[in-house]
Amino acid sequence: AVRSMVGGFDFARSKFNRATQGVRQPGSVFKPFIYSAALEKGFMASTIVNDAPIILDPAMTGGQLWEPKNYDGKYDGAMTMRTALARSKNMVSIRLLQSIGTDYAQDYISRFGFVRERNPAYLTMALGAGSVTPWQLAGGFSVFANGGYKVQPYLISRITDASGNEIARAHAATAGQEENRVIDGRNAFIVDSMMRDVVRRGTATAAYKSLKREDLAGKTGTTNDAHDAWFAGYGGGVAGVAWV
Repeated sequence: AVRSMVGGFDFARSKFNRATQGVRQPGSVFKPFIYSAALEKGFMASTIVNDAPIILDPAMTGGQLWEPKNYDGKYDGAMTMRTALARSKNMVSIRLLQSIGTDYAQDYISRFGFVRERNPAYLTMALGAGSVTPWQLAGGFSVFANGGYKVQPYLISRITDASGNEIARAHAATAGQEENRVIDGRNAFIVDSMMRDVVRRGTATAAYKSLKREDLAGKTGTTNDAHDAWFAGYGGGVAGVAWV
């Protein structure tokens, strides 16, 4: 059930709802879904992956010769997946996607409600070069928060007439019903654990320092030239997404 949604500054000025209609590049906020796909393929939070420069052939990127870099331009060599996600290491995410295969990853992310066609099966997917809406991200992150179940967000729980008679009620899918499970509970547990480290000692420590809460998990994201900036996460039974 949606607690709050802000889609713009003023409905009279613009009826475009950025929360549900704004299709943007997610950047690094998309990495937990790639990591989840890697866990499903047998990787572990303790798996060592090399954070080193890489140059990729145009056929692997769907465009031109690609020489990606880490956000800070630094490379720290061998590290665990847990540390790499906390520090949002681009090279590790790319190598993970390279190992599991882009076609597999594209199929896997559709479990979370992302549109396959908007997230092409190229290695650039590892850095969130596809397209999502904040609404989709909130639904996707809730899968990690609730133990592996896909639930569709809804805005209206019920409608009554002037006399109080119920006209309609939302029959929403709920976590705990096995028919709504999209990833293994153990997978969700490990990704949740890694995203708690993102908040405690990674790129989202500002949230931990200011809120001083132990139940927070999430991921930051930035696209080229800081055109889009994201935070997606959850705590206390509520999942939330912010985009600037």
